[in-house]
Amino acid sequence: METKRIILSGGGTGGHIYPAISIANEILLRDKNTEILFVGAKNKMEMNIVPKYGFSILGLWISGINRNNFLKNILVPFKLVISIFQSLLIIKRFSPNVVIGTGGYASGPILYVANLLKIPTIIQEQNSYPGITNKLLSKKVNTVCVAYNYMDKYFPKDKIKLTGNPVRSSITENSDSFEKGMEYFGLDPNKKTMLVIGGSLGSREINKAIYSIQDYLKYINLQLIWQCGKLYFGKYKQKNIHSEIRLYDYLDKIDLAYSVSDFIISRAGASSVSELSIVGKPVIFIPSPNVAEDHQLKNAKAIVENDAALLVEEKNIDDLKKKISELNTSSNLRNKLSKNIKKSAFKNATKHIVDEIKILMN
Repeated sequence: METKRIILSGGGTGGHIYPAISIANEILLRDKNTEILFVGAKNKMEMNIVPKYGFSILGLWISGINRNNFLKNILVPFKLVISIFQSLLIIKRFSPNVVIGTGGYASGPILYVANLLKIPTIIQEQNSYPGITNKLLSKKVNTVCVAYNYMDKYFPKDKIKLTGNPVRSSITENSDSFEKGMEYFGLDPNKKTMLVIGGSLGSREINKAIYSIQDYLKYINLQLIWQCGKLYFGKYKQKNIHSEIRLYDYLDKIDLAYSVSDFIISRAGASSVSELSIVGKPVIFIPSPNVAEDHQLKNAKAIVENDAALLVEEKNIDDLKKKISELNTSSNLRNKLSKNIKKSAFKNATKHIVDEIKILMN
């Protein structure tokens, strides 16, 4: 049997890397006789994460545009040309049957070259508002897998497949773990639990807001699982945190944290939104304002407009205390949000995306 070869490119953030890994695992689950190569950006987090999952990865000399210091963009055009040449060499040597991009700097050059060479290509667009690179590439790729309706505003309608975003199997297959979670975190099952997740590195503004209202949270009898992020863990570990708070730099057992939570405060990255839709708990989204195209705010609004979550913009973070109080006191609000956010869930997204890949390979 002929070995199929697939290139997956996604990186820069976990939101691009983990969907690509989920797709790779599903491909191998169906057909072990498949060779998978990842392509990322040199010195970015994918170069460390992907090998831990048993996959090979090559790095391109590519970076994005620095919006804060334009002097740092002098090399960007040169890096782009070099990355296109590197992509050409990678594709010629590896000879893939299909190339898949899940976002990040490296996806652009590798998909561009694959299109030039008439190799089947797929974009997996996670956000409700795509970046300019994917908008341009969509004119040439074969298929665009999306997670939101009405994406024909940005992509050719005949190429769009509504699949949802890949989500970690530990979350889609999670069941009956409430007791396990309570024991793991050392929580009181007679109290409500709030989960705060501000991304793997953490959010300065979310952390400041939570710390400033910790006495109020204790007053209303809320216990808290707080992922403050690796950048801020040392700082908050030294502060006077009350006994009802479980402080973490990173939550390895995020599935258990979801299972014990009555409601959740989260950023609005595409992967987070997809996971939380499957989890089906009431959510307060606090989108990061420091992302390209302000896509986190757009992701959050796409859910909030369906009465499926609450929204607090970072510039209005003083409103967070009021929103927490509303969720804590109103079971009707919690039930409504929970019911509606589940309607956005795509539990079989990874399988549907791999179905599309298989179609292109046949």
